[in-house]
Amino acid sequence: MRQRSTRRILTAMIAAGCMAAFAAQSVPAEDLTKITFCLDWTPNTNHTGIYAAQALGYFEEEGLDVEIVQPPENGAVLMCAAGQAQFAIDAQDTMAAALDQDEPLGITAVAAMIQHNTSGILSRAGDGINSPKGLEGKVYSTWESPIELKMIEYVMEQDGGDFSKVTLIPNDITDEPAALAAHQTDAVWVFYGWSGINAQIEGVDCDYWSFGDISPELDYYTPVILANDSFLEESPDVAKAFLKAAARGYAYAAEHPKEAADMLIEGDSTGSLSGSEDLIYASQEWLSGRYIDDADRWGVIDEDRWNNFYGWLSENGLTQHDLTGKGFSNEFLPD
Repeated sequence: MRQRSTRRILTAMIAAGCMAAFAAQSVPAEDLTKITFCLDWTPNTNHTGIYAAQALGYFEEEGLDVEIVQPPENGAVLMCAAGQAQFAIDAQDTMAAALDQDEPLGITAVAAMIQHNTSGILSRAGDGINSPKGLEGKVYSTWESPIELKMIEYVMEQDGGDFSKVTLIPNDITDEPAALAAHQTDAVWVFYGWSGINAQIEGVDCDYWSFGDISPELDYYTPVILANDSFLEESPDVAKAFLKAAARGYAYAAEHPKEAADMLIEGDSTGSLSGSEDLIYASQEWLSGRYIDDADRWGVIDEDRWNNFYGWLSENGLTQHDLTGKGFSNEFLPD
């Protein structure tokens, strides 16, 4: 009985999959709504759910023809705001500049790709930088962003450290673990799901601490999917269809990290992932539990956490306008 029941379930699942695939294939290409989705960087495991949705036909099932493109020199945010892309990727900290204007750019964050801030400071193990105070007397590679530097100063002060004792050098690093191993720097800001995992792959023993773990107000959303405001107003159902497919793609990537990683590798048209399969598989395995994490569904943005970070920016003089309550919406996400 159990075997028959299992067979029935498997048969139903296969039939449903075939019907979905047939439905997608039966829509003429000219009838699909074209969508341009701009990445924030070269393809990586933050993006896997989008590539999975593409490979599995989820976008087509929603009547969409999605083109994934690289960001232009002036950035994905401006491309999206100009209407050259309906959707793009950015982060809550960097998109603040687009909102902090007398006439804000027309963009809205409509989904959190990862539920919590997975960035922090990576350093050589044993150098004593296993907490913010440990940066005293050390060399830190900086992008010279005011928000970046204020965050480091803030967590150091909380830990009893003195930010003025940190030596700052320009960050031109492309391989953080290798740069640390070669003593090109003592500390660098990384996203652990890529560079922290890469340290393990490269066999570089490192210490790491996360901004979000130290200060709840710094547990902001990075990265997020942005949408063009005019597009959202004119085509809300299309936006919802895109995010429904994306949510399915991220659910698949969370449940099937190896298979989804293969889809990312196969879908990469830049060649930037070639030869990095070990890193991609390990990164995907680590991130698979963090796309949704403690949220009730993929993509949802917690209003309090969003506002806590933008409130922190305002309190520290990093924005001219109060951005709390601005720049995000959950209304286009699937229930």
